[in-house]
Amino acid sequence: MKWTYKKAGVDLEGATNWVETVRRHVSRLNDPNVISGIGGFAGLYRIGDGKLLAACTDGVGTKIEVARLADYYGSIGQDLVAMNVNDLVTCGAKPLFFLDYIACGLLDTKRLEPILEGIVKACEEAGCFLLGGETAEMPGVYEPEGIDIAGFSVGIVDETKLVTGENTQPGDKIVGLPSSGIHSNGFSLVRKVLIGKDGRKALTRVVSKLGEPLSAALLRPTRLYVRQALEACAKIPVSAMAHITGGGLEENISRVLPPGLSLHLYYNSWTRPPVFNYIAEHGVPEEEMRKVFNLGIGFVFILPEERAQKLCPLLEKMGEKPEIIGEITG
Repeated sequence: MKWTYKKAGVDLEGATNWVETVRRHVSRLNDPNVISGIGGFAGLYRIGDGKLLAACTDGVGTKIEVARLADYYGSIGQDLVAMNVNDLVTCGAKPLFFLDYIACGLLDTKRLEPILEGIVKACEEAGCFLLGGETAEMPGVYEPEGIDIAGFSVGIVDETKLVTGENTQPGDKIVGLPSSGIHSNGFSLVRKVLIGKDGRKALTRVVSKLGEPLSAALLRPTRLYVRQALEACAKIPVSAMAHITGGGLEENISRVLPPGLSLHLYYNSWTRPPVFNYIAEHGVPEEEMRKVFNLGIGFVFILPEERAQKLCPLLEKMGEKPEIIGEITG
């Protein structure tokens, strides 16, 4: 059987249509200080003195269900922060603060405290403050073991230093930074093809092709790219940046391109983490893999070739392994 995200219960086309519905309703609102709203990686709001606030919200999807099945919550807090602040920095904004929302059927501190510890540690690494949050105990809505988490992040950027993508040109190179693995997208499909009805038993099993238990490969935390993005922008003019999340490389990079431009990816130019080959072997076609997963690239920079040649050594000095993974086309 060939698996797709839709067969696993996630309708990407429906999600796109919903965003358009949201955009249509929001268009009734009017505020001259709104620079960009629905559809980008972060919304932008002018606050005076040449400053813009950037804001975004995100969750970890059904990766939280994998954490629940494995009874391991030590990394999901970092996932939550990373999913937000990585979006935030795509416009050049420095994260200021973060808020979390945890909904559960039973307030179990043995589960919640590791999540909180992960959030705080990730905020520290991202250079932002955990300003507040909400923990909602909702019996009757969630089963006692049921849990979901979401986050909200706000940052600031000088309007003159805003990274918009508008200067992107055909021929610009796409420089990718490695992901740690799946990160926090595509887990409804992953759960169908790799876990199924075996649940915790499947997660504890050591997979020879991965060299570790399945749970370790699936729950490896989403990388934080804040330092790399901000340091790069401070030293080299960058045309655009994209955080590779749901929708894969092509969809997320397309979000930051001006109308009329497209992209060509060199899919064989980097090595995919073994977990992606393992997923594909379980009935997910290559076309679907490209639509759903990051395939080993978690964040990208777009800039002219001569600048890309300067950016790569700069990123290497930060301990990164950048790759030129594609180019912009007309």
